[in-house]
Amino acid sequence: MGFLLDKCSFSPLDETVIAGCRPFSCGNADLDEFFQHDAPLYNKQMLGKSYCFRLDEEPSVIVCAFTLSNDSIRVDMLPNSREKKVQRNIPHSKQMRRYPGVLIGRLGINADFARRGIGSELMEFIKSWFIDAGNKTGCRFLIVDAYNEDIPLGYYLKNILLNVTN
Repeated sequence: MGFLLDKCSFSPLDETVIAGCRPFSCGNADLDEFFQHDAPLYNKQMLGKSYCFRLDEEPSVIVCAFTLSNDSIRVDMLPNSREKKVQRNIPHSKQMRRYPGVLIGRLGINADFARRGIGSELMEFIKSWFIDAGNKTGCRFLIVDAYNEDIPLGYYLKNILLNVTN
């Protein structure tokens, strides 16, 4: 399969997990601070749910973490060509002004595991999680809130498709 599914365990990132793990560092102080301190607060306030993969052989090591929340795409706010692309595979009678999506608000890979393809594995995991039969809320799109910097933008351009059902 891959490193994450073969050598790691998936779990919510909550206060208990954070307390039992080494401090998470992805090399971005803002993200590190979020996953160490703010993620449990977001969960309590129902603003987002954070998850992580931890090493099976050393569960105190968080390999990667991410936070998801509900969102939507407003097609009336998109340029005409993008609106057509978003609605392309939706029958006219079912077209709406907004389409449900899941927001990836935060995502980080432990700096000790960088440049091993784990970020791509993680994105595949997230995409597959929302297009399987167990999708409980309906999710047509993944939406990203990323830093406007070369590395995260390149990562998302490489790993996300506009429509997760394609």
